[in-house]
Amino acid sequence: MRHLLTLQDLPRDTLERLLDAAQALRPDALRRGPHRPLRGLTVANLFFEPSTRTRASFQLAAQRLGADVVNFDAESSSTRKGETLVDTLRNLEAMGAGLFVVRHTHSNVLTALAAAAAENSSVVSAGDGRSSHPTQGLLDMLTIRQHKGEYFSRLSVAIIGDIRHSRVARSDVEALRTLGVRDIRIAGPESLLPDADAEAFHGTRTFHDLAQALDGCDVVMMLRLQRERMDEGLVSSLEEYYRDWGLSPEALALAKPDAIVLHPGPMNRGVEIADAVADGPQSVILDQVSNGVAVRMAVLEALAR
Repeated sequence: MRHLLTLQDLPRDTLERLLDAAQALRPDALRRGPHRPLRGLTVANLFFEPSTRTRASFQLAAQRLGADVVNFDAESSSTRKGETLVDTLRNLEAMGAGLFVVRHTHSNVLTALAAAAAENSSVVSAGDGRSSHPTQGLLDMLTIRQHKGEYFSRLSVAIIGDIRHSRVARSDVEALRTLGVRDIRIAGPESLLPDADAEAFHGTRTFHDLAQALDGCDVVMMLRLQRERMDEGLVSSLEEYYRDWGLSPEALALAKPDAIVLHPGPMNRGVEIADAVADGPQSVILDQVSNGVAVRMAVLEALAR
């Protein structure tokens, strides 16, 4: 594997190997240990939109593996002077960087970067417009596997909220499909659902009612309302959104008693999820955050081979 830009068409055995590697790396993910296979390599984090969890976890992942890390600040870089992103990458390659972690607001920018990268360079997506967020998909699968076991085909998974604008939803559906989940449900207001012909969501079941979507499911994935990516008027008000689509304790009770709740963050508390759920016994949201470091360690190590 030279680049990781999407989970679409990633073979199941490759996906499962990454999950196995991440699980094995969890002890090293939370503290600096002797496992340092990236010593001498330079990882450049190129983030062109805000990030807390993804950026910090990629930095920690690279450092845990012994790499040098360059954190690229788009606001003070030469891209503000007109330099192209490809030229930025090539200049960093000339300084010895070989692994590039890139987040960008526009879809397909990373495909062009990967095509322009030198033969010994690798690009990993840290979020590609609306199209994909592969390492988030991997860490979500690892979290589900830790709590529900390896037999994904037995699970019913509901993804709730702003599906239309969510790259996380797309990567999660791709990974769930690859791992054999037969019952993938997507639900949200009509204005926030994907187009009927959206290829990424083929094979999923669409629900227009929260109660029906949650009924008897094993895994509940709540999504952030991405107001920065949407036109005005797609949601009448935040209060109405929470009333109809927010995950309250009462709504969660419609899922199976041992259902787990995920959220990619940042959470809008009181909008898509109640405090009592986010901080409750069925929430595995902080497990997702911890798993993010381990998954990104596994990905960087795989790309560096």
